[in-house]
Amino acid sequence: MSFWTKLTESIRRRESLVCVGLDPQPGKVPARHGSVADFTKAVIDATADVACCYKPNIAFYEALGEKGWRALRETLAHIPADIPVILDAKRNDITSTAAAYAQAAFDELGVDALTVNPYLGRDGVEPFLAYRDRGVFLLCKTSNPGAGEVQDWTQGGEPLYRHIARLADQWAGGGEIGLVMGATYPEAVADIRARSPNAWFLVPGVGAQGGELASVLRAGLRPDGLGLVINSSRGIIYADDPRRAALELRDQINAIRAECAATLPPTPHQMEVASLARALFEAGCVRFGDFTLKSGAWSPVYMDLRRLITYPALLQQVARSYARLLADIPHERIAAIPYAAMPIGTAVSLLTGKPMIYARREAKAHGTARLVEGDYRPGDRAVLLDDVITSGGSKLEAAEPLRAEGLAVEDIVVLIDREQGGAAELRNLGFRVHAALTLREIVDALAAGGQIGQPEALRVHAYLNGEGRHG
Repeated sequence: MSFWTKLTESIRRRESLVCVGLDPQPGKVPARHGSVADFTKAVIDATADVACCYKPNIAFYEALGEKGWRALRETLAHIPADIPVILDAKRNDITSTAAAYAQAAFDELGVDALTVNPYLGRDGVEPFLAYRDRGVFLLCKTSNPGAGEVQDWTQGGEPLYRHIARLADQWAGGGEIGLVMGATYPEAVADIRARSPNAWFLVPGVGAQGGELASVLRAGLRPDGLGLVINSSRGIIYADDPRRAALELRDQINAIRAECAATLPPTPHQMEVASLARALFEAGCVRFGDFTLKSGAWSPVYMDLRRLITYPALLQQVARSYARLLADIPHERIAAIPYAAMPIGTAVSLLTGKPMIYARREAKAHGTARLVEGDYRPGDRAVLLDDVITSGGSKLEAAEPLRAEGLAVEDIVVLIDREQGGAAELRNLGFRVHAALTLREIVDALAAGGQIGQPEALRVHAYLNGEGRHG
């Protein structure tokens, strides 16, 4: 499971956007705790059903020397496995050093995400982004009083923090990347939300630094009620009752989220997801029950997109979803993967005017004996098109003969990502994966529309979280 999926699931499970910052400042740890580790573990025990994630700031552990490192490891080991950890370290350097920083955080400490300084540019950030299943939050507009001395520097009327947000999208290359946006500057949060509508913001500065909670939530929440992680460190961990402090913050946030949800219209993507989910369900392309997949594994949901050929209007609707994905991908050819994607690829080709090719599963033993059918030239950029992604195996098999013929294959488009590791596997191998919608989005849309019950939706969510055969 990627960090971003793990974060989203933790938020939904706890109905909370609260990130608890684990910052044990020397001299502030209550005397009743025998050690820093005892203190942080007590905070975790008190808030684990409220915190969507934890954010230890490495500086407070480094300041304690060797015993601080031991305390950090004990703290990390104590955090429940389903709660992601963002290590606040603000790392960056030249490529080789950045790679070592990434290895230390992700391989040695095993954290899920890291705060990263973008000052050295793309080559200083790429080593962190190379860990496709982990998260990166780039410093964009920080919460400290002096942030504007650098981050508000303007060229051509554009502040530096806005330039950083735009670069972040480019560096991510179609993948996920987060931004650190201080609660003390809600106008900057609103500015970047308008320019990065889907990005996740890590928001420090609420409470002790003076950030106004309602303002930053209204400025930065996405229409789905997500997109922000509100960090509180001192306000929770040094409270007389950390659990009560975390609950109060969660409830304040949720009240404002509810107000925002009542006034915000659905986004075009949300409308597309709801419409497609309902149509696929009604056509029997998405079914719920007990199924055995091709791999032999059990699943509570089954995708049968071969049925699209019986529903021309739905096939056209699906083709339009692919066309929207393809509009941002440079390519000369669409390479549909036999067999389920063949009619979809044909519909997309007719809609977009882009030629389609396909790789046979076995070369012809007669006639031209070609393995790749259709006209193409070596060097053409071909986008692999398939119906669903579960694992990455079939996509890799389909890419091999195309690449052997000299075609450039770097992008894969699918209608549905089942969120079972295939997309992350392919991204780790250098592919860019684009999905019109995810299985979770389908399930949530069907539950919201009354097509399935909440128990059915929870069963699928449990399955995707690896929580047992029947959730």
